[in-house]
Amino acid sequence: MLKKILVVDDSALIRQMYRLIMGRYRCELVDAMNGQEALDALVVHNDIQLILLDINMPVMNGVQFLEKASALGIPKKIPVLIITTEGKEQDTIRGLRLGATGYLKKPFEPAELHDVIDKLFPAPVAGPEAAPYAALGVG
Repeated sequence: MLKKILVVDDSALIRQMYRLIMGRYRCELVDAMNGQEALDALVVHNDIQLILLDINMPVMNGVQFLEKASALGIPKKIPVLIITTEGKEQDTIRGLRLGATGYLKKPFEPAELHDVIDKLFPAPVAGPEAAPYAALGVG
């Protein structure tokens, strides 16, 4: 179950949009306005399960973040989705080479993001081991 997502985007409006879109997961969102804040957040929040990353940001952009995060092995532990309006295809390709799991281009439909997340974090299948009292109508 998805519990905590790091949203890295310098736009307050976009971060608020993510709060609305991600409401169905009932998870906590941690905000960062640039790559440096994202690295700092990863130190404080060691339970981040997913990173939604913009490319074009001040201080430290998304590619620079991925360079530093890759050196720390973060993309191997935490899926990183690049979500950007950035028109430079080479930045997206470089991000994928640095370990990003995938990318979406803004603007996108909420269902597109949900589909990607649902593939990364499939809902557990209810079975006897998941709910031992299900046959009794309990659990």
